[in-house]
Amino acid sequence: MDIRGWDARYRADPGTLKPTPLLVETASRLKPGKALDLACGTGRNAIWLAEHGWQVTAVDGSPVAIDRLRKRAPGIDARVADLEKHEYAIEPEAWDLIAVCYYLQRDLFESVKRGLKPGGVALVIVHLVEPGHEESRFSVQPGELAGYFEGWEILHSYEGKPKDPEHKRAVAEVAARKHPALRG
Repeated sequence: MDIRGWDARYRADPGTLKPTPLLVETASRLKPGKALDLACGTGRNAIWLAEHGWQVTAVDGSPVAIDRLRKRAPGIDARVADLEKHEYAIEPEAWDLIAVCYYLQRDLFESVKRGLKPGGVALVIVHLVEPGHEESRFSVQPGELAGYFEGWEILHSYEGKPKDPEHKRAVAEVAARKHPALRG
């Protein structure tokens, strides 16, 4: 779906306010710091993070989604940027947590990894290839997502039925900590 499609979707249904369960579970174990929520939609995760002491920047390509987020949580640095067109540059070693939930852009993973401070955590949830969705560019193969974080401390890795009631398709999930000695 292109940005206009997402805008239409968000106009029709602003989405849930309930944060992603894995984000809550992971962020609750971390000391609040700077968080980046990429492909944030209307901000369910960004809002939860901000309410729990995080300084949040939220990025999405949909102006409608970002407008909704700004109205609900004006304290969040909410930005409209098309990630596929690389309109948002992730600052290196600037973030304690980077969340990418239900969005797959493979060339974003290296920027996410570089964007984390040593000891920072990447939390990524994407759809997993399953019958009827084998060739989707928006789904990973089994084991693929975890492979992007090889050499990192894996705090959580899961593939299968989603534990987020807002989603029905199979998912791959990873929460990975950047080794404190890694730079860049």
